Amino acid sequence: MSDAARAPRRARLYVTHVNAWSITKAAFLLAVAIGLVLIIAVIVLWLLLNSIGVFETLTRNVNDVVGNSANTIDLTGLLSFPTVIGATVVIASVEIVLISIFAGLFAVMYNLTVGMTGGIEVVLSDDY
Repeated sequence: MSDAARAPRRARLYVTHVNAWSITKAAFLLAVAIGLVLIIAVIVLWLLLNSIGVFETLTRNVNDVVGNSANTIDLTGLLSFPTVIGATVVIASVEIVLISIFAGLFAVMYNLTVGMTGGIEVVLSDDY
């Protein structure tokens, strides 16, 4: 019997346990990658907006709405590069911590509930 004529073998398996530490490590690495992408995207966006003069125009428009020269708002200072990047790094750090913690907790909760649900069914085959 040739390989083309035989039917592929299939195995139906159930995931009944996941290692919470492995899930946490994988989620941490994924969260770091997402954080880096977030920081790079904010840098590129800030440089683009700054090069076309959006921050100066926005500051001028806000001060025109406020109207009083004594109460001017310095949006250019508030939206300076170090301030924006600092806030982005803080947000990315919080995202990394939260994703890592939640992934580990979800893995533990999965292990606790797998007795009631039976686990996740996975079908493996040797299709070519």
